[in-house]
Amino acid sequence: MTPALPADVRIRRATDADVPALGRLGASLLTLHYAYDPQRFMAPSGHPEEGYAWFLGSQLREDDVVIFVAERKGDVVGYVYAGLEPQSWKELREAAGFVHDVLVDESHRRSGIAAALPMPPASGSKHTGRRVSCCGLPSATMRRSASSSRLGSVAR
Repeated sequence: MTPALPADVRIRRATDADVPALGRLGASLLTLHYAYDPQRFMAPSGHPEEGYAWFLGSQLREDDVVIFVAERKGDVVGYVYAGLEPQSWKELREAAGFVHDVLVDESHRRSGIAAALPMPPASGSKHTGRRVSCCGLPSATMRRSASSSRLGSVAR
């Protein structure tokens, strides 16, 4: 059963003002992925917060991308980054919404925030009518994660 979203958490579209927090959260995601499988994922070197902030900041202006944040007491404590991806013969799938990142700060986990973050097709008009066919999480993580199936993800 999904816990109710705490009353002090607000879900909204990300803005330029959120970019530093997105960078911090994204860098923690990069570190987590690298620790899980250093052969598959890029190493967090230099200043990964700055790199991830730059990248997600650039994505805010893309038409086929949505980034939502979870805000608690004025702090961004989680986010989802998703986009429309074209048909892919390489991945044997039709055009679909693709959830690239879902992350909640460790100190705010298990409070219903991740489940409350919008996922395509509910995330915006450009995503309406598309199903989520992929989620870019490592498949072993997906198998262990009860929240993945609840969120409608499919391991790749």
